[in-house]
Amino acid sequence: MVKGWIAPEFGDIGVLRMVEVDVPEPQPGEVTVKVIAAGMNPADYKHFATGSDRSLLPVRVGYEVAGVITAVGPDTEIASGGGAVGDEVLAFRISGGYAESVTVPARDVFAKPSSLGFPQAANLLLAGTTAAEMLHVVGAEEGDTVVLHGASGAVGVSVLQQARQLGVRVVGTASEDNAAVVEQFGGMHTVYGDGLEGRLRELSPDGYAAALDAVGADEAIDVSLALVADRTRIVNIANFSRSEDDGYAVIRGSYPDSVAFRDDARAGLIELAGSGELVVPLARTFPLDRAVEAMRFLSSQHPGGKLALLP
Repeated sequence: MVKGWIAPEFGDIGVLRMVEVDVPEPQPGEVTVKVIAAGMNPADYKHFATGSDRSLLPVRVGYEVAGVITAVGPDTEIASGGGAVGDEVLAFRISGGYAESVTVPARDVFAKPSSLGFPQAANLLLAGTTAAEMLHVVGAEEGDTVVLHGASGAVGVSVLQQARQLGVRVVGTASEDNAAVVEQFGGMHTVYGDGLEGRLRELSPDGYAAALDAVGADEAIDVSLALVADRTRIVNIANFSRSEDDGYAVIRGSYPDSVAFRDDARAGLIELAGSGELVVPLARTFPLDRAVEAMRFLSSQHPGGKLALLP
């Protein structure tokens, strides 16, 4: 048994409890990982915020970690090949990452590049695969100019870097305080708020090939619809309520197409991060026993970078 965080009930962040959780011996196709860092994402608290199916309780929290293999199931290799006790790894699309140790499917475990710190590695793939899918869905390609709403957030920063790799020009919306972040990662910045559509038209007189919305505010959706004629080239990850009427694309990590795409994207993103071409800005780390405090800070919407829990 090890310490780990669960949500015994659906509700707000206050329902979280640290308890003793079981870490089963790995079976064929599984490995056990001692968690050095657990990545934190808004999806973590959204996972238990609402629900009516009590058979899903308790909810074990945390989708991505980085750590060291402590046990390997019989006849098992990790996703990147090999895998032995003592190897440094990262894992994504797992359950229960807010813990001292986890046993997880080997298909979701990859060798960690030595150049990548554990907190950064633990925060690479949820935001990174989301960003990659956004660019894929709108068909962004070399020479395109796109507008990106929420450009200074974790997904936005990954979009900026991946777009640069593709030769895609990005105009990103963010607060004035975060202008330097957008520009640091290759975007052109403008503030959101009154007059946004006009400012964006001035920054790209030839128009926009696509719009990527990581915010979901009505302003961002309205401006995207005004700027991009082909609504199949507008993608949103944060507001699903208007998509049926307005015709834009929405993606979510639980959708089958998203699962398949994001799983396939993992290895390439790890390679980019290992070579230094994809950076994970880190704001703060917290001890594992301060997960509630860390999650409240995360939910403030302005953490200034990624957060990690350190068991």
